[in-house]
Amino acid sequence: MQEVFASLGTGFGVALAPFNIMLVLIGCFAGTLIGALPGIGPINGVAILLPIAYGLGLPPESALILLAGIYYGAEYGGRISSILLNVPGDAGAVMTTLDGNPMAKRGEAGRALSLSAIASFVGGTFAVILMSMFGPALARFAVTFSPSDYVALMVFAFASLASLVGKNPWKTLMGALIGLMLATMGIDGNTGVPRFTFGVPDLLAGIDFLIVVIGLFGMAELFHLVEQQVTGKLQTLPVDSSFVRMADLARTKWTILRASIIGFFIGILPGTGASVASAVAYGAEKRAAGADTSEFGKGDVRGLAAPEAANNAAASGAMVPMLTLGIPGSGTTAILLGALMLFNVQPGPLLFTQHPEIAWGLIASMYVGNVALLIINLPLVGLFARMLTIPQHYLTPLIAILAFIGVYSIVGNPFDLFLIILLGMFGWLLRKMEFPLAPVILGFVLGGLFEDNLRRALSISAGDWGILVESWKSLALYGLAVLAVVLPATLSYLNKRRARDRAPT
Repeated sequence: MQEVFASLGTGFGVALAPFNIMLVLIGCFAGTLIGALPGIGPINGVAILLPIAYGLGLPPESALILLAGIYYGAEYGGRISSILLNVPGDAGAVMTTLDGNPMAKRGEAGRALSLSAIASFVGGTFAVILMSMFGPALARFAVTFSPSDYVALMVFAFASLASLVGKNPWKTLMGALIGLMLATMGIDGNTGVPRFTFGVPDLLAGIDFLIVVIGLFGMAELFHLVEQQVTGKLQTLPVDSSFVRMADLARTKWTILRASIIGFFIGILPGTGASVASAVAYGAEKRAAGADTSEFGKGDVRGLAAPEAANNAAASGAMVPMLTLGIPGSGTTAILLGALMLFNVQPGPLLFTQHPEIAWGLIASMYVGNVALLIINLPLVGLFARMLTIPQHYLTPLIAILAFIGVYSIVGNPFDLFLIILLGMFGWLLRKMEFPLAPVILGFVLGGLFEDNLRRALSISAGDWGILVESWKSLALYGLAVLAVVLPATLSYLNKRRARDRAPT
């Protein structure tokens, strides 16, 4: 432990240099603005700005500090559009829309944004502390996960959907299946056979996540606003000067702690990311609430704090395998890994001994960056909340412009602009039929991970399905999946029976 503190001292010596502090602040602010644009997300933000960071001729540690600031700045920025516009900035922000947007619609946008900032700060800082103390050991354990273990993890994540959202579990299940169907479109990577492309060449590569999330959320929200305008039901959203309350922090303190732990440990597993972490944390919090779940999905502060703490903890956790083993834990850390290689720095176990100023400087900058994000974003909460005062006849084309720019700037295919319109109409119909959209997105994200790892596991075992239950880690995750499905139903039955017994005859 003494060695860790000594190394952190070295790192803070790098991170607290005036020039590097300025880079952290610039990165956090730029990342927040980039993340607030629907569909851009941290991975595209870092990818777009990587050539600029490299072209400035910065030292490797300074360039990485700047890019990392953009990374976790964009992680928070995605929550702004999720809460205010019901349009997730990235996959990890899908769960934030469930309770964050209802809070904004009832005039508590400032309260939602400030609680989001504090939960993100605590989750990110807690994860960096765990990374500093146990990072290398945890990374070595994480890489022992085999494809069959990842299959079990995806089953557990799908089981968490059973109690996630919606009053009707069958509609939740149908939403997840729709997401799985969308994930299978394109050419099968093993056989080369086109699946569900309907003879359209542009669908051979499958549907990008950006297209699905912008279509089902952004364009569906746009069609919903247009419908309200046409029918005369459009109401002006109330906006007040609400801010996070001490009662909110007292109510969510254990929520944030639980979600931070879940997010960090899921984040260190390569390839999982914030989307899995936020979904599992939300489901775990809903189960932990017991019978007190009536406000989830309607603006419950616990339903907002849990995914916010989890996805920021997962973002920090994804750094662990990248720094200690040279294995990217997410798409964004894969770009950061490429940035290191641009500077002829080889990440891995020797990074901490050969280049301690880079490894520990980056870790220390994450402490500074989390504080910087809090300082930057809390004073701007009122300004962000005032966005809701924009007249709806201006807000509707603004959402459309952001959606089209976000899609075309990243994908660059005109066909995808028509695709987001079709998906938007489909999402609008699902909303009309009271289908929750979050399971569709999570089914899409988890479906690709599930199929890829299932294929790998069966390839390793030459088609023997027994490989899926050989590992103790797999069995433990299957056990948790069964509990995730059975426990809520059992508790609900017991509560109803207890209430019936107490009722007067």
